[in-house]
Amino acid sequence: MQDILTPLADVLGRCREAGAAWEPVYDEFVAGLRSAGVGDLAPAVGDIVEDFALPSTSGAIVALSALVADGPLVLSFNRGGWCPYCRNELSAWAKAETALAAVGGRFTAIVGEISGRAAALKAEIGMGADLLCDVDHGAALSLGLAFSAGPKLRDLYLSRGLDLAEAYGTDSWFLPVPATFVIDRERRVRFAFVDPDFRVRAEPADVIAAIAAI
Repeated sequence: MQDILTPLADVLGRCREAGAAWEPVYDEFVAGLRSAGVGDLAPAVGDIVEDFALPSTSGAIVALSALVADGPLVLSFNRGGWCPYCRNELSAWAKAETALAAVGGRFTAIVGEISGRAAALKAEIGMGADLLCDVDHGAALSLGLAFSAGPKLRDLYLSRGLDLAEAYGTDSWFLPVPATFVIDRERRVRFAFVDPDFRVRAEPADVIAAIAAI
C-alpha cells in the first residue's frame, strides 16, 4: 500500500500501464457512458442524501444517518476487490485514516460484492472502517450511480474469467460508478467526486482538505 503522501493518481497510473492492452476498450466504454449521461444524476454539493441502511462486514445493519451522527463522513462507492483501481483507492484511504480522523472525519466504503468478499477486501487492505455491502446495487441505483455493463463488456470480462454475477450475487450485470462524497450531520453533500471513468478517483488529500475547511 502506498504512503498517503504519494498521489493516488500516480498509483492508478501504474494500474493503467499494467493493463495497457485494455485501454482502448475502456476508452470506448467510458466514452459511451459519458455520452449517455451516466452519473449526471448523482448527488451534488448542497444536496441532501436520503437515508438508507446496508449490511456491514461486521454483520450489523448500518444507516447513513448513524454514520454521519459523529461528524463528516467520507462515503466511497467502489466496484469491489476484483477491481485493482478500487483496491488501490481503498488502500490509500486505509493509509489516510489517521489524517482523516485528525480533521474529525470518518470513512465508509460501499461495495456490491457478497459471500464474504467485502470482508476479505477489508482484511486485505487493513482498513479499520467497516465496508457496507450494497446488495443488488440498491443504494447505487437510488443515487444515480449504477449502470448496465452491457453485452460487450460482459463478454469481455467473462472471456477473462471475471463473472460479475458470481461476485455480486445477481445476473443483472450492473456496475456502480466509483464516487466519493463528504456528507455532514444533516446528510448534506459538502464534497462530491463522480466520474464514470473508473480509472480516475478523488485524491484522499483533497477530500481531507475539504473536510478541514468545513
